[in-house]
Amino acid sequence: MKPLLFTAYTTLSAAGEGSADLCDALLQRRGGLRSNDFEHSDLNTWIGRVDGLEESPVSAALSAFDCRNNRLAERALALDGFAAAVSEARARYGSDRIGVFIGTSTSGILETELAYQRRDAEGRLPASYSYRHSHDLFSITDFVRRYLDLDGPAFAVSTACSSSAKVFADARRFISAGFCDAAVVGGVDSLCLTTLYGFNSLELVSTSACRPFAPDRSGISIGEAAGFVLLERPKRDGVALLGYGESSDAHHMSTPHPEGAGAALAMKAALARAGMDGNAVDYVNLHGTATQINDSAEDTAVSSILGDVPCSSTKGWTGHTLGAAGITEAIISAMAIERGFLPGTLNTGEKDPALKSRLLLENEKRRVERVMTNSFGFGGNNCSLLLGQFSC
Repeated sequence: MKPLLFTAYTTLSAAGEGSADLCDALLQRRGGLRSNDFEHSDLNTWIGRVDGLEESPVSAALSAFDCRNNRLAERALALDGFAAAVSEARARYGSDRIGVFIGTSTSGILETELAYQRRDAEGRLPASYSYRHSHDLFSITDFVRRYLDLDGPAFAVSTACSSSAKVFADARRFISAGFCDAAVVGGVDSLCLTTLYGFNSLELVSTSACRPFAPDRSGISIGEAAGFVLLERPKRDGVALLGYGESSDAHHMSTPHPEGAGAALAMKAALARAGMDGNAVDYVNLHGTATQINDSAEDTAVSSILGDVPCSSTKGWTGHTLGAAGITEAIISAMAIERGFLPGTLNTGEKDPALKSRLLLENEKRRVERVMTNSFGFGGNNCSLLLGQFSC
């Protein structure tokens, strides 16, 4: 496939506000996880919460869309000069020639959860509640396209934890088919009761900061994040999407294939689209959720397809940001290429000896040209992205 350039990107998570802040956190090994202080939950767990969202409604012009998820999105869109970069692209192509493809797993479901708690004696929801502008999965995409004044093709992707990795594949298809000339891809997921208590009911939530690939790993630390990338056909050197691979395990609703069959298919497809083999990959940003089964399945897939390649999970910094994990970790991968470093695996003191992959526990300073980043979701919805340094 023909590469797509990362013209601009922006990110917001518990580990950093903006790309420079996140990069500093990675380099200084400063994580963003904390003991649960989300005001709507009393679970004994650790989370990656973004400060200040409770007091920061969206701008007046888009007040109908006000909810935690869209607040998170607006704050990220205002960082890193991203909105200005999109404005310049809009002037080049026209507003109807830029697509908007956003991944999310729960959108603004928190507003629905709170609305149900506030029903009146007859069971009616508060008059101020608006499903369309918060809970509806398209709410986040509609909000972003309105904020950026874009009129091109637009939709939301909701495939659990692979949602905001799969948007890169969708953008590539739409640009290749001629429906648009550029695309804003992204992912936004905010803390809510459905994910906190839902994952807890599956016994997948850790009572401490997550420890990916550790022998005593005990589950995920849920986080929230927003991230966006502007993708264009390359007109200059820079980090680019070189390949993508998608697959479906069709194995189990919430458990991956034990041998990582779908994950392996996704990685193979990404390499094939880039016209490369596994030896071309310098580093793998693992899905690395810190659950026993997920880490083991991914380890089997990575070691079988890519061999003895350095790899790590960065969820110890941000938490598992679910529908925003793909975009967050794609941006981390881009920074690794641009800054020449490999992030270690925060909070993990030693690797599970039963796992084969060459897990990095500490950061490494080195040249990085190509990175595979994995995102694997419930139901076996898998996506692998291959990013690399592109020269015109």
